[in-house]
Amino acid sequence: MVSDSVTPPVGAVYDDAELMTGEAVGLDLRPTSFVLRAAGAIIDFLVSMGLWLLIVFAISTPFFSALLDPASGAAITIAGLVFCIVVIPTTVETATQGKSLGRLAVGARIVRDDGGSIGFRHALIRALTGVLEIFSTLGGIAAMVALLNGRSKRLGDLLAGTYSQNERISGVNLPVFGVPVPLIECAKTADVARMPDGLARRVAQFLQQAAHLTPDARQRLSRQLAGEVSRYVSPLPREDAELFLAAVTAVRRDREYQALQLERRRLDLLEPVLGGLPHGFPDR
Repeated sequence: MVSDSVTPPVGAVYDDAELMTGEAVGLDLRPTSFVLRAAGAIIDFLVSMGLWLLIVFAISTPFFSALLDPASGAAITIAGLVFCIVVIPTTVETATQGKSLGRLAVGARIVRDDGGSIGFRHALIRALTGVLEIFSTLGGIAAMVALLNGRSKRLGDLLAGTYSQNERISGVNLPVFGVPVPLIECAKTADVARMPDGLARRVAQFLQQAAHLTPDARQRLSRQLAGEVSRYVSPLPREDAELFLAAVTAVRRDREYQALQLERRRLDLLEPVLGGLPHGFPDR
């Protein structure tokens, strides 16, 4: 059995950020971090202000100055500002379903809280709110609100019911490890239930970063994670917490791979029936 020091902590929270569909299927969606959101917002801000300055520069040229009186020039300047900070962001987000030049650079997309694509209403609310929290305060209100919630939402996201989803996947090829030697025999008969995606992701991240942690932090985190994972494993071995986590991860990976291979073989067997024409009808 796992030692008492790895029992689940009282009041522990398990994957609260996991999105559940109506069919009770968990979706592993990652919100964009505050730093990436800020970088994307800065790019969009510079593009919008650059476009507006081009409009101001164009109407300041001698050609337009001769055609426009000062009142008309001021009206066009204000209309151009509204066009750059409200109309263009709303149109771009609606047409691209949550993308912009800045979000394209950082690999993010604006989606609804349920993970679906945003519409015109969501984009308009975000753009109108952005006039206050981004352009009027140079992002001060947006940054303050984003730092106070787990998904780095700004005020416009809270009003529109949206958040920024990180779509960029790391291209790093991580090494694949097997079950630790002391737990090979136990792994053959162990019953490992499906864990929440958030918990499995935290275990994988810990195993990847364990070598870079201090001994105290490594031992503390391994015991805490082992306590959470022990709810989904039976019987529990009497081994080090980190070895236990490595064994559970390897067993889950191998069994899921075998299940996918079995499903593929069954589909291959059914392919002639699923793809063929009924009653020997000729394929013309």
